[in-house]
Amino acid sequence: MAGHTPNIKDGFELGVMREAGRITHLSMMEAAKAVRPGISTGELDDIARALMVKMGATPTFIGYPPGAKYPFQHTCCISLNEEIVHGIPSKKRILKEGDIVSIDIGATYKGYVGDCAITVPVGRISAKAQKLIDATRESLDAAMAVMKPGGLVSTIGRTVQGYAEERGFSVVRNYCGHGVGRELHEAPQVPNYYDPKLISGDVVLKPGLVLAVEPMLCEGTYDTQILNDHWTVVTKDRKLSAHWENTIAITKDGCEILTRP
Repeated sequence: MAGHTPNIKDGFELGVMREAGRITHLSMMEAAKAVRPGISTGELDDIARALMVKMGATPTFIGYPPGAKYPFQHTCCISLNEEIVHGIPSKKRILKEGDIVSIDIGATYKGYVGDCAITVPVGRISAKAQKLIDATRESLDAAMAVMKPGGLVSTIGRTVQGYAEERGFSVVRNYCGHGVGRELHEAPQVPNYYDPKLISGDVVLKPGLVLAVEPMLCEGTYDTQILNDHWTVVTKDRKLSAHWENTIAITKDGCEILTRP
């Protein structure tokens, strides 16, 4: 997480971030529209990258984090079923009917980052899987509804957790949202749950603060495990997980979703 003090963006920076967010969203949706049984996660990654580059942006995730022993090498993190985040795309990973697939993507445009994610069905899925996808998306909508000047980052997590648990789902603790701007990960961290112990480090929402808010909900336990590829995070009980994310700017009147045209 870059720095400890939230970086407030000015009007020019927000203008660039709107375009970064638009490109990120459109690239993600181009891949999401291609989801079907028989396509590989590697092909989905290629589809997203082609549109992103055509629109003048570069994939934020490639080579991230700098200096790491095992840096990420793809445009998208593509995670299936029990995979929560950071799934590695592969031409050998073929989608099948009944899967759910999360596409997480970052685009850098003129030095600023957009970051968003979506979970979509592959063909016909179970009613419980659809309920999980819907609850994850709706928990993000609920969080955005409370994001306004004078509010607190902790309220975001409290809202996501409350919405999820009322519907019988758990919220991942080991991974969270974050500030975003010139860096993919900036201060502050944005947990998707509420913990009174974190209140001492709470952050007041101010106009110009830009956050990537990303609920990750699970069908069973929120405990996680990292696979041997050093990236893919799965649920410890191997039950389903879903992930939604938007890059959101706090405004004087409320908030603006930058990753939604």
